[in-house]
Amino acid sequence: GRKRVPATAAQISGDGFDAAMERAVADLFHSFAGASPQVGLYHRVLHDLEAPLIAATLTWTRGNQIKAAEILGLNRNTLRKKIRDLNLRGVASFR
Repeated sequence: GRKRVPATAAQISGDGFDAAMERAVADLFHSFAGASPQVGLYHRVLHDLEAPLIAATLTWTRGNQIKAAEILGLNRNTLRKKIRDLNLRGVASFR
């Protein structure tokens, strides 16, 4: 398979972000190797992306949940519920 290279901040903004997401989705479908994807793919992808996105944002903000909620566009209480539900308390606790 392809070697993964982390995206830079410049690549994640604007068109770079769109292109990175398109590549990730193309890689996902390539991984099916001609087989049909499972039913519920949309929700599975969103679910699988949510925990690492929140964890990375909390790491970026050094555990500051208010800043993380702002970056993610979530209400602070919604973020706290997701942290609890996704068992990410350790990520946010070094605040």
